[in-house]
Amino acid sequence: MREVLIPGVNSKKKQMCFDWGPGEMLVCETSFNKKEKSETEPGCPFIYIIRKDIDVYSQILRKLFNESHGIFVGLQRIEEELTGKSRKAQLVRVSKNYRSVIRACMEEMHQVAIAAKDPVSGRQFSSQVSILSAMELIWNLCEILFIEVAPAGPLLLHLLDWVRLHVCEVDSLLADVLGSENPSKHESFWKLVTILVLQGRLDEARQMLSKEADASPSSAGMCRILGDLMRTMPVLSPGNTQTLTELELKWQHWHEECERHLQDSTFAASPHLESLCKIMLGDEAALLEQKELLNNWYHFLVTRLLYSHPTVKPIDLHLYAQSSLDLFLGGESSPEPLDNILLAAFEFDIHQVIKECSIALSNWWFVAHLTDLLDHCKLLQSHNLYFGSNMREFLLLEYASGLFAHHSLWQLGVDYFDYCPELGRVSLELHIERIPLSTEQKALKVLRICEQRQMTEQVRSICKILAMKAVRNNRLGSALSWSIRAKDAAFATLVSDRFLKDYCERGSFSDLDLIDNLGPAMMLSDRLTFLGKYREFHRFYGEKRLTDAASLLLSLMTSQIAPRSFWVILLIDALPLLEEKEVVFSAEQTYELMRCLEDFASRRPVWREPGVQRLQEDVENTKLEMLRLALARNLGRAIIKEGSLEGS
Repeated sequence: MREVLIPGVNSKKKQMCFDWGPGEMLVCETSFNKKEKSETEPGCPFIYIIRKDIDVYSQILRKLFNESHGIFVGLQRIEEELTGKSRKAQLVRVSKNYRSVIRACMEEMHQVAIAAKDPVSGRQFSSQVSILSAMELIWNLCEILFIEVAPAGPLLLHLLDWVRLHVCEVDSLLADVLGSENPSKHESFWKLVTILVLQGRLDEARQMLSKEADASPSSAGMCRILGDLMRTMPVLSPGNTQTLTELELKWQHWHEECERHLQDSTFAASPHLESLCKIMLGDEAALLEQKELLNNWYHFLVTRLLYSHPTVKPIDLHLYAQSSLDLFLGGESSPEPLDNILLAAFEFDIHQVIKECSIALSNWWFVAHLTDLLDHCKLLQSHNLYFGSNMREFLLLEYASGLFAHHSLWQLGVDYFDYCPELGRVSLELHIERIPLSTEQKALKVLRICEQRQMTEQVRSICKILAMKAVRNNRLGSALSWSIRAKDAAFATLVSDRFLKDYCERGSFSDLDLIDNLGPAMMLSDRLTFLGKYREFHRFYGEKRLTDAASLLLSLMTSQIAPRSFWVILLIDALPLLEEKEVVFSAEQTYELMRCLEDFASRRPVWREPGVQRLQEDVENTKLEMLRLALARNLGRAIIKEGSLEGS
């Protein structure tokens, strides 16, 4: 686990308080002192933010998260009908894909560490390389033991490949020795041959011995004999059809031959060759003499198995693993966290592997993806946690929560929540509400995700937030659009009032395209309906559809959906229609207008004091008197017109 030092804080003198948020922790000093009175001098005045998953902010590790996301989603879609070898082959392929992503990130991080100008940064990158290397080492072993489920025989071949892949210094040493003028005289010649034998690369070791034989005739015979022993060592190759029993018999015969040469002092004249023969006999003392070349106990384990128990069964691995660890450490040091993880894997204790990795590693990526893969291998079906979720889901939820702390990686987290059937939906709803909608583009992404998953409450909440932002920026068209999308009647009413207020101040509407095409959405609230219909009245008037305009205006006044403050405007809008040459309002409609006018006049407040309000009242009174006269004239014209029509 990562230890975080907080600058300016003395935890020995002051107590700390903290509070977890969704992706980070706030830490600060308290003034409480349990031993003595509170100190009067100031301590640390800051609140310190500790991020839960700081690795998501690493540029290189972000590639790991992005690449593995595609592999994860693909794994969830593997056909359940696939069984037996075809399913196992597909799961192994998925595992290798995950490992290739880890290795790619590790190599890139290694290059960055080499190029780092700052020593501190260089050490940090090198530390990250070590962590990635350990992750790949553990994953590879789990792949061999739990996914490949290699039986006795092929198991050792896989373990040899595992060691060779993670102890790669030998290749540069091989190139260095072979590139010299006289390889057999190179200072690292015997070191190289020993490493090759320890890794079971006997063909290459024989080639190196042939160079020693050519350069030193006195040892040529011994080199040839040891080379023949290397060539004849029985190995179960992938295409070989021999049984384990046949292999064990051949290996026993070969082992006895090696032992006979050693007892006959065949290699007594050459300590190097004699040491190699002892290694090939699986002599523990000879192997432990090469501790520096073996580097670690699991390399020692695989070499020991190769030359002592080549047909080891998976069930017996843990016995050899524990004894190899004890022999290699020799009581001089304690096992590291990596040692405990590998030991748990050799014991086939999957849950212990996951537990130890969760403690040792700095983020949830590794355990979440490994557990998910093992779950697809049907290895974790029986392990449910007491709080209602299984181990796979718990780890995926933790990993996805960490992704949501990042400004762009949160989009990956959505898919991880989607594939958590128990608590994924609830967790997604909680986390998606906390995403800061810094730009409209980001808000649209979040909105699309919510709409695809029928998250109605979240859609409404996001639309309302965007509507409020638009109102603050005086973008009324956008605000109205978002409030309609949110189906928020109260907010639609508020925005509609702003539109009407703007109309009163400017004498025209903004965002005509939106208002003209409200359609059924205008029924969301009475005020929005009024806005849409009032704009429709203006359109009729502009198109000289005066009868339609008059009918609509009258219905707006009689339906009571217009705000009271707007009544006088509606009444005054009737004036141009009353002054038309042709009679637009019928006698009945004119009576209705008169009733509306008197109703309005009787409810108007009376301003006792002089001032702006009194001046406005005088202007309105003048307009209303003009309206009364126009209504009286129109009533007379309408009665005459209707009477003449009846007479004819």
